[in-house]
Amino acid sequence: MKTDTNSTIESFKKYVVPNYIRNAVVLTRGKGMYLWDSEGKRYLDLFSGWAVSNLGHCHPRVTSAISRQAKTLVHAPNIFYTEPQGALAKLISDSSFGGMCFFCNSGAEANEAAIKLARIHYSPQERYKIITMHNSFHGRTMAALAATAQPKYHKGFSPMLEGFTFVPFDDLDAVKEAVDDKTCAVMLEPIQGEGGINIASQEYLKGLRRLCDEHRLLLILDEVQCGMGRTGKYFAYQHYGITPDIMTLAKSLGNGTAIGAMTARAELAKSLVPGSHATTFGGNPLACAAGVAVFDTIRIEGLLENCSEMGAYSMERLNSLAERFGDLVKEVRGVGLMIGVELKKEGMTVVKRCMEKGLLLNCTQEKVLRFMPPLNVRKKHIDEGIAILEGVLKEYQQE
Repeated sequence: MKTDTNSTIESFKKYVVPNYIRNAVVLTRGKGMYLWDSEGKRYLDLFSGWAVSNLGHCHPRVTSAISRQAKTLVHAPNIFYTEPQGALAKLISDSSFGGMCFFCNSGAEANEAAIKLARIHYSPQERYKIITMHNSFHGRTMAALAATAQPKYHKGFSPMLEGFTFVPFDDLDAVKEAVDDKTCAVMLEPIQGEGGINIASQEYLKGLRRLCDEHRLLLILDEVQCGMGRTGKYFAYQHYGITPDIMTLAKSLGNGTAIGAMTARAELAKSLVPGSHATTFGGNPLACAAGVAVFDTIRIEGLLENCSEMGAYSMERLNSLAERFGDLVKEVRGVGLMIGVELKKEGMTVVKRCMEKGLLLNCTQEKVLRFMPPLNVRKKHIDEGIAILEGVLKEYQQE
């Protein structure tokens, strides 16, 4: 049965809260690198829905895992044990720093859990302040929003939760100056996504680790967008030779199923005693089965290696494009398949025209195009996307 585009859009206008700016497109199916709308138009998805569809759309291993699990057990309350949750926790722990996991439903919830863990751990010393970075993004719930050092997201929601100090990103001296006797943690994204693909330097992250050790602060890394293989390693911090105390995950962890996770050093994690934090749906068998399948697919298909190779190829192609359009492109920066193309003019025009021509990208911070294809992308897909982008830039250049 064909989806009626107009009636679907009218239904949204009448019954769905209008808190999103939506394109007049009704998506109906996806497979691999592509999405199709209700009119049959195909789109090459090189954005992956904010890096959620890390394996592309409807990957057969993940789809099969969800189908099998849905036939046996979809939900179980967290007063019982389930095999998928334990299996996924082990995979996260073994792939990172050997911590313990708390499961939830989103990146914002994972960051809420991290904030609560940091506060409860140091509550006997009445330490509660957390230092976060300008242009960060940690989520839309009230604590995650308060941690997000972008005032535009705070508008209309004051007063914000107290206890967060904002400092410039990649500025170690600024963090040192902000520490006081009430500080309990430093929280940041190793690579800022919504902030414009800003990459922490080696010296900065290593310096933060030393600073946290000196002052007995917790180092919280938000890897909601940059984790799960996006940079060519399972987690972005692994490029830096350091270990966080707490890490948060979501987005690509379930390749589209709603799941988030916080993992923390074991001795620290135990501060979340029974009754201190919980979630009804967190760690449900369906989402965790999907997460296990994501880890299996990354390993079996060698997607960390493919991410590094295709990331290098993408950077080469995009830098070549930047040279040809020097009057439009300011800089290309990225790690693995998390790449930003910063323009000298506003970028939404480019994104909209690319979509009209069948390519999905994103613009953040007004001028930064985000290029985040699935980890199993091939050169032919990158070439196809860059050809469309090149055509759009030519049009833009001539205006």
